[in-house]
This record gives sequence, structure tokens and C-alpha cells, in this order.
Amino acid sequence: MQIPYELILGWRYTRAGRATRRNGFISFISGVSMLGIALGVAALIIVLSVMNGFQKEVRDRMLGVVSHIEIFAPNGAALPDVARTLAEVRANSQVVGAAPFIATQALLARGEDMKGTMVRGIDPASEPDVTDLAIELKNTSLMRLIPGDF
Repeated sequence: MQIPYELILGWRYTRAGRATRRNGFISFISGVSMLGIALGVAALIIVLSVMNGFQKEVRDRMLGVVSHIEIFAPNGAALPDVARTLAEVRANSQVVGAAPFIATQALLARGEDMKGTMVRGIDPASEPDVTDLAIELKNTSLMRLIPGDF
């Protein structure tokens, strides 16, 4: 059985200081180098695993709240027949859920501080079909929304 050249060379430098004292420093440097490489690879594996888990969690949370597709009328006008549009959308076999919403821009002011924001009005009855947020907020203020009431 022939031992590969790389293995012979590696064995020679990792065992250099054990037999004789004159090459002890080479053995020490080799050991520290191997330890550094092992720690670097371990850190890289751990960071990549954490980032993959974080990426999945962020993607699931964002897609749980934000729609994949939003359907608007031309020029940003209101849809003429929302019920018909919802029926056409739900007729597609790849659609999991559909719900109407109203969105507009607003300005929030508090003293001297002003911020632009988006306000989104939802239908609480059909919102659980499209987002996970409604399921998490069950038995909270979302279920007490009354149409036309503040």
C-alpha cells in the first residue's frame, strides 16, 4: 500500500517536534495553523447556518404580511366591480387566497416632526385568507373593527 505524498508531508510537519527537539517550533506552528483553520471553518459554517435561518424567517414573515400580487384599476382608480374581480382571481387554481383592500398615502404629524406613511384599509372577515397577521391578532382589536365606524 502506497501512502499519498500529501499525507507523508503533513505527517512529517505535524510530528516534527515529537522525536527531536530541534524542530519543535515547526510542530508548534503547524498545530496553531491547523487550529486556526479549523476555527475559521467552524465560524464560517455557524455564520452561514444562522444567516440561512434568518433569511428564511424574514422571508416567511414578510410574505405572510405583504401580498404577492396586487391588482389595481388603470390609473390608480378604484376597481368598478370588486366582487367580480375577486371571483375571477379565485377562479385561478394557483390562487390560495384573495381579499380586497384600500391603500392611500398619509402624513403623520407630531409637533414639529412629520412622516409620510401608507395607510391600508382591510376587510377583517377576508383578511385571514391572505395573511398570517390576522390569525396572530385573533381576539384583538382587529376583530372589533366595524365598517363605517371609527
